[in-house]
Amino acid sequence: MDYTVAMQRAIALSEKGLGKTAPNPIVGAVIIDATGKIVAEGFHDRMKSPDHAEVVAIKAAGDKAKGSTIVVTLEPCNHTGSTAPCVQAIIDAGITTVVFAVSDPNKKAAGGAAALRAAGITVVEGVLKDEAAFSNRAWLMKIGKNRPFFTWKVAATLDGKVAAADGTSQWITNEASRADVQMLRRQADAILVGTNTVITDDPHLIPRGDFAGYTHNPIRVVCGEQELPKDAQVFDDAALTVVVKSKDLDVLVEKLNELGINHVFVEAGPTLGSAMLDGCLLDELIIYQAPALLGTGKHFFAFDYPTTITDQMRMDHLGTQVFEGDVKSVYRIRNGE
Repeated sequence: MDYTVAMQRAIALSEKGLGKTAPNPIVGAVIIDATGKIVAEGFHDRMKSPDHAEVVAIKAAGDKAKGSTIVVTLEPCNHTGSTAPCVQAIIDAGITTVVFAVSDPNKKAAGGAAALRAAGITVVEGVLKDEAAFSNRAWLMKIGKNRPFFTWKVAATLDGKVAAADGTSQWITNEASRADVQMLRRQADAILVGTNTVITDDPHLIPRGDFAGYTHNPIRVVCGEQELPKDAQVFDDAALTVVVKSKDLDVLVEKLNELGINHVFVEAGPTLGSAMLDGCLLDELIIYQAPALLGTGKHFFAFDYPTTITDQMRMDHLGTQVFEGDVKSVYRIRNGE
């Protein structure tokens, strides 16, 4: 049987968990019958329930789970944490085939495929592996490198300016671009800025708009040594705010790991953003470019190198969208690769 369509649905379901699962991964699962028809589905939403995606789908399937196939984006876990192993739930439900995309790199939870096979269940691995891994790239980064995944968002003119020479910066991009940013904020576990951004712009850092299924706001993280105004908007009760009073990026990462963060949406200015890029601590750049030129002004990248064309910092282009004239481009940062 071709499990592609079912896995595509499972990946789409997993993405409903973005911003809702940390420190756990996003996972989607669908249960199909012998004809390939979906009879139940689920995704992990830690904000609502500790149940993993497989258990959510199994509970939704009821008796229909017996003799069925479960298609899941990540190898079912084989350990007891805050919940019982998903492997045991699958066995108890009478499911006969398990299809998954990405093997679990977490040593504590690994071994699910072997345990399922030992129980006589057919296991198919690697279906749409790359697609599922991309959706879950933040958690996979955290497991692989013991740090969160960092996305730097920049709003700039065509000549790379984020502010005019007189310091004014709002608004460079249009409302459609700014609405897209709100969803990216929602899907992150934390929003990071530097102290200078708080002092200069007094941002609230709370996603604006009505987003179904989200019951909490991302953690606000402020990094830097400058003293902050006590009445700054980031200190209201709309979300947790954590101040990392240091310029040491290792200290920042340590604190983010303590908080169990998977994905950090960086809305910092040129100073902190460039320092993170220089320190190989950024994984993704999302730049919204307005069809405008400023000439003089503040550039989003604050470092002067490279000095020759052969030393340029290369990135991998992942995609582009147009929002009423603004161009959003997404790049993977190679970090020395």
